[in-house]
Amino acid sequence: MPSVTRQTKSKERVREHGEVFTNEREVKAMCDLVGDECDRIDSRFLEPACGDGNFLAEILTRKLAAVRRKYGKSPLDYEKNAVLAASSIYGVDILLDNVLACRARMFALWDREYTAVCKKEANDETREAVKFILGRNIVCGNALTLKCVDENAQDTDRPIVFSEWAFVTGSNLQRSDYTFAELLEGKQHTQLSILPGANGEGTFLKQCVTHYRRVGDV
Repeated sequence: MPSVTRQTKSKERVREHGEVFTNEREVKAMCDLVGDECDRIDSRFLEPACGDGNFLAEILTRKLAAVRRKYGKSPLDYEKNAVLAASSIYGVDILLDNVLACRARMFALWDREYTAVCKKEANDETREAVKFILGRNIVCGNALTLKCVDENAQDTDRPIVFSEWAFVTGSNLQRSDYTFAELLEGKQHTQLSILPGANGEGTFLKQCVTHYRRVGDV
């Protein structure tokens, strides 16, 4: 797992993409500024230059600690709320290797906690669901233009699309897909921001409801 104290990967990446990672002390200090929100299981965070996940991993760690405090004695309740915690975190990075590393890092963190709490009741269906959610929530794109990018980090014509996830009835998880161009238009991009609810903002694309363990099937 990449160290959160390593701030650069190469001089070329710094020169070409301005890539400098925030170290652990600053990550924790910034998260402390919104500590109450980090402890809310369903509060949504967006990191528009997520790198390999220094901020997102810290936020997920705090959210999962809150899930464990509240639901650790009930494997099923813990599982559902751990899924909700993972689904509330979003990231964008212009470099594909960072995106892939971030997804893998986030899943490894999530799975370690999930397995520790749920033990024999942990299941691969839920693990695959969380991988799918992270795949949709952490995307390769340009957060300034809100466009997806190609393998050369160049803008394409495709807009960045995020999914909003919400439990609606029992174990059913609703996925609503939106573009974020309108939602973020006119707002300054900060390194770490709390994402407002969609609720009619942004361009709505798709909605579906299914059991949370089968979100990748629709």
